[in-house]
Amino acid sequence: MFAKEELAERINRIRKENGFPIVPFVIEEVNYDEEGDKLFIIAKDRSDKSAIIGNSFVIGKLREELGIKQVTVYSKLDLIIKRKKLEENLKRIKDTLLDFLIPIIEADFNFPPRKWPTLHNNGRALVFLSFNAKAMLGFAEKVGLEAERIGIKYTFPKMEYEAMEGSLRELFFPDERKLIDVAKERDLKIIIADFPFDLKINEDITLLNPLRFFHIGFFEAKYFFGFEKPVRVDKDAMIDFVVDMVAEGLMESTDGANLIWWAWKR
Repeated sequence: MFAKEELAERINRIRKENGFPIVPFVIEEVNYDEEGDKLFIIAKDRSDKSAIIGNSFVIGKLREELGIKQVTVYSKLDLIIKRKKLEENLKRIKDTLLDFLIPIIEADFNFPPRKWPTLHNNGRALVFLSFNAKAMLGFAEKVGLEAERIGIKYTFPKMEYEAMEGSLRELFFPDERKLIDVAKERDLKIIIADFPFDLKINEDITLLNPLRFFHIGFFEAKYFFGFEKPVRVDKDAMIDFVVDMVAEGLMESTDGANLIWWAWKR
């Protein structure tokens, strides 16, 4: 339905018409998900990806012209890194408390598009409403975990959760000790939050950041699970968080800059 050559011509025309320099880029592959009305463009490298996105403007114009719901660009390197991480994590969870995630990992090997099976009845988990709160909750629901929601007071007023005391820095760097203590009190073995790592087992408690574990970027998570901005943030912590996400390839620099600008204006 969408040929690589036609898309390249459109992108070059959009760049030229809107004052962007014409730079060389290579499109390796194009995948269209008819069910979700989503187009996935696989660029050869990250420089090719940047040229196609064009500071979000070019890709936005392309989506408008094509009249489809979503256009996302990945580099071949992004997908290689993701699949390598999935292979490693598949081995890590076999015969563990998280082995129910195996069908999700196997499905994600075929990404893009993402076609996860919906799992059921895999127990309870403590879900801390950190920065990507909706993604944490959405993930728990997708994999069949009953979420016990907790979060810092007055941070997500539109969401239902049990409020607790804590610093706003914990939105971006959750307090492991505090969450482990809460999980123990409730006899919970899994904690889901925006941890600065993908998976850790501490005192027989499994701490999981699903975005890092599955190498799901901020843009993907926003469309797959939804996104709700916290109403209060620690600006310095947010900068540290965003810089780390960008460095890990989990957030586009444009998205990071927009988030920091939003926080700084508050």
